[in-house]
Amino acid sequence: MRKASTSATRLLAAWILGALLPVLAQAGAIDQLHDFLKNTKTLKADFAQAVIAKNGRKPQQSSGVVAIARPGKLRWEIQKPFPQLVVGDGEKIWIHDPELQQVTVRKAGQAIGGSPAALLSGSNELEKNFTLKEAGEAEGLNWVEATPKVSDSGFERVRLGFSGSDLKAMELLDSFGQTTLIHFSRLERNPALPAATFRFVPPAGVDVVGE
Repeated sequence: MRKASTSATRLLAAWILGALLPVLAQAGAIDQLHDFLKNTKTLKADFAQAVIAKNGRKPQQSSGVVAIARPGKLRWEIQKPFPQLVVGDGEKIWIHDPELQQVTVRKAGQAIGGSPAALLSGSNELEKNFTLKEAGEAEGLNWVEATPKVSDSGFERVRLGFSGSDLKAMELLDSFGQTTLIHFSRLERNPALPAATFRFVPPAGVDVVGE
């Protein structure tokens, strides 16, 4: 039996931060982030994710697809090795774990708040919830770092790595010392996305926990 190791907070972070897509290579990383939020309404991408525990033990690997419609509509679908799904319809966030036969429901505002979700939702006023700074170059990428201003966001910092006109990597350090690394491929900016992408109805027979 697989251990239920992927928390709701980690899923939300990976799901939302997977949205930060193409930017202008010549601009500073912070300017690139603002430009993306101003000009990108929807996106699709494949992702590969690794979660590394504080003790450095073997990372938990997963992969899947992400879709976003700003503001507030999000879909993060892990396909391998074990299916999991996070859907945000703008009002609620649904986290479905088929193996556990459980769905967790949270109000979008409470689930997002000052978390990394604020990077995409709402009014684009990033500095309201995050302190942004240029983080230099590393591993062939240009980085921007976002630090939440609230202490209960669940995350210490979020880093975004750009190469050329694309976001290639995300690095999230949570309050438990775990690091989530995400890499993206097959990015599509402003695709047409069916409304059903962001709808979720709990399957029959599952336990629904939350609101």
